[in-house]
Amino acid sequence: MKLTVLGCAGTFPGAASGCSSYLLEHDGFRLMVDCGYGAVGALQRHGDLLDLDAVLLSHLHADHCVDLVGYAYARFYHPTAHPLPLPVWGPRGTEARIQKAMESSRTPWLNQVYDWRELTAGDHQIGPFHITAQQVAHPVECYGLRIEAGGRTLTYSADTGPCDVLVELARDADLFLCEASFVEHQDNPVGVHLTGAQAGRAAVDAGARSLLLTHLVAWHDEAVVLGEAKDVYPGELRLARCGVTYPV
Repeated sequence: MKLTVLGCAGTFPGAASGCSSYLLEHDGFRLMVDCGYGAVGALQRHGDLLDLDAVLLSHLHADHCVDLVGYAYARFYHPTAHPLPLPVWGPRGTEARIQKAMESSRTPWLNQVYDWRELTAGDHQIGPFHITAQQVAHPVECYGLRIEAGGRTLTYSADTGPCDVLVELARDADLFLCEASFVEHQDNPVGVHLTGAQAGRAAVDAGARSLLLTHLVAWHDEAVVLGEAKDVYPGELRLARCGVTYPV
C-alpha cells in the first residue's frame, strides 16, 4: 500500500498545497481519501485524470469534499471518455452537500458521474481496502479511518479533537496520518482539532510505528507544530508534503 499526499493544508489552501486529499494505491486500485480544494489539480500530477476507482470522504466540510464539484465536470465532459459512475463513500447527506455546491441545487447529470454510498460507523470493504470507520470529535459528523490492505495499516485521523476512539483506530498502525491544526498554549476550541503535542500523545498511546502530521494551517509555524509532536513522540515523525509518496 502506498500513500500520495494530494493536499495537506488545513481549512484553506496554503502556498505550497491544497487542502486535505490523499491517494491510496494497492493492487492497482486507486482510492482518493477526501477531496478538498485543489485535489483535482494535484491528482493529474499522479496519473490519468479519470483513473480513480473510488472516493472516500471523512466528512463534509468544504476543505475535505468540495473539489468533487470540479471533478464531476472533468468526468462528465471529458472529450474521450464518459466513465461509469464513480463510487463515492461519505457521511449521510453527501449527495445533497455536493449538489448544493454545484451551479444549481439540482444538477441531473451528477448521478451519472457519482454512485453515492453512505459511510457509517463500522466496517466497509472498498476494493482491496478494509475500512474501519468510527466517529471522532468534530462539530459535524466526521469519521476517523483505519485502512488495511496487504498486511499493512494506515490510520487517518480526519479532523478531530482528542478522543479515545482515535487512539483505538491508530492502535499499532504502520502509518498514522494525523491532523495537527493547532499549537499549544493558545485558547483553542475544544472538540475541533489537535495540536502537534496532542497528535504525538495519541500516536504514543496507540503504539503507532510512524506519525505523519497533516491538515497544517498556514498561520502556524510548521516547525513549532513538529517540535511539539517531537517532544512527546519518539518514533519516526514527519510533516506531510504535497506531492510526496509514502510507503505504508
